[in-house]
Amino acid sequence: MDIICEKCNARLSIPDDKIPSGQRSAIICPKCKNRITLNVPVPGQKNLPPEAGEKPGPVVNNGDSDYGYEDDDASLDFFEEGVRLALIMGNEPHQAEKLGQTVDELGYKHVSAKNTRDAISKMRLHHFDVILLSDGFDGISLEQSPILQHINSLSMSVRRRIFLALVADEFKTMDHMMAFAMSGNMVINGGDLDRLTSIMQHAISDNEKFYKVFTDTMVEVGKA
Repeated sequence: MDIICEKCNARLSIPDDKIPSGQRSAIICPKCKNRITLNVPVPGQKNLPPEAGEKPGPVVNNGDSDYGYEDDDASLDFFEEGVRLALIMGNEPHQAEKLGQTVDELGYKHVSAKNTRDAISKMRLHHFDVILLSDGFDGISLEQSPILQHINSLSMSVRRRIFLALVADEFKTMDHMMAFAMSGNMVINGGDLDRLTSIMQHAISDNEKFYKVFTDTMVEVGKA
């Protein structure tokens, strides 16, 4: 879909699969920051004007039945090509700020999620190289987290490209068996956030080296 910003006349090209159909959503023009509202009808269904129809509800995915896209207040943010994104989900503002600072120092652009619905919506619209999820985010334990359920439902080819770090006070930082049990790439004790930058730098580097060997091997045997 091609869209022209009414404020600065910039032409934006948006992949159709990034725009939820049957509901209103919004994008932010990367040039002038103008908010552009989109109203994409369901194929084959006549699109009603806002005053004539009911307010669109969230799009529902069978895997996360209670967590569809955010509605009118959601924006499809745009980022420069090549920018590495990190999704931050802290269980309180100070922790979220610390997690954001850490990934910024590692060369990522951090994006914060307001709640579970917002987090899953963002993950459906963007690829995140790093995801940091804290126990108790949005009042939900890691064991019950729909966010983890969503990540675990991704195809392996997509999941391999995500470095998932889980934060909880009962974890021992860099406990590989616990990370495996929780389907994460690493676990972090909540008391180790002050030295998190160096810890994550080492862990991400090891992960990238491992998957480089894995990918090279798959290419050699003709499976990649």
